[in-house]
Amino acid sequence: MTTIAATDLATSLRRLYFVRFAFAIVWALLMFATQSRLGPAGIALLVLYPLFDVGAAVVDSRSSGNSRGLSVNIAISSLAAIGLAFGAASGVPAVLRVWGAWAVISGLVQLFVALGRRKLGGQWPMILSGGLSVLAGGSFIVSAAATDPTLTNIAGYAVLGGIFFLVSALRLGRAAKVR
Repeated sequence: MTTIAATDLATSLRRLYFVRFAFAIVWALLMFATQSRLGPAGIALLVLYPLFDVGAAVVDSRSSGNSRGLSVNIAISSLAAIGLAFGAASGVPAVLRVWGAWAVISGLVQLFVALGRRKLGGQWPMILSGGLSVLAGGSFIVSAAATDPTLTNIAGYAVLGGIFFLVSALRLGRAAKVR
């Protein structure tokens, strides 16, 4: 990766990560406002999150030329949106299972993509986020078996993910200045 290409990619990713941060925070606030219920607004929000992830992965893939890992993410997030729409009809446990499976798989993809971008700089937050997503996904799956499962933790998951995107965007800014 040349310095100019690396700087362009860092700038593009930085912009994308700021957008992802803002989306995650707004989404989580809206999820909290719905009291994490499976009404029409809550279901729409649940489906919207992985669809936004699809869009972000498309933008990332076009900017970086890294289509392999991101193509997997696009497919997984598309399936998650469909699964969440159907899962919502079955209740909170089904939603948690689908969200959890999606968090595990997309977390692994995020981890591997970020590991491949280590030399670019600013990727440690993405590496940590991917690893934590795997763990959080497992906890969502386990929590589906609780007596009275709730979707509140999903909003917290989005906030934490958003914070990782913010930190990575800030670090990418520093990495671009060093080049």
